[in-house]
Amino acid sequence: MNNLYSWFIFVVAALLEISGDAMIRKGLRGSGILFISIGFIILGSYGLVVNSVKWDFSKMLGVYVGFFATGSILYGRFVFKETIPSSTWAGLIVIVLGGLIIQFGQK
Repeated sequence: MNNLYSWFIFVVAALLEISGDAMIRKGLRGSGILFISIGFIILGSYGLVVNSVKWDFSKMLGVYVGFFATGSILYGRFVFKETIPSSTWAGLIVIVLGGLIIQFGQK
């Protein structure tokens, strides 16, 4: 499986995981069991999508975490209108660098 396709899969998986968690969060905060149930389905879909990348499990999830962290912070900022402190942005840089080391480090 080529790397461009893998990166696309990671973006889709991150969107599914973040959206599923957001649905569960909304359901737990008053919108009810329907939102929680939809969140569970979306999170299950994330698991299927992310595991379609045929990499070693540790490498796959290690690299994916960078996509998930980036998406989560952007989702919080633009969907939930949260103010993101500079320490969170700095932490995100560390996470993304870690994913790059996992991906492009020693084979």
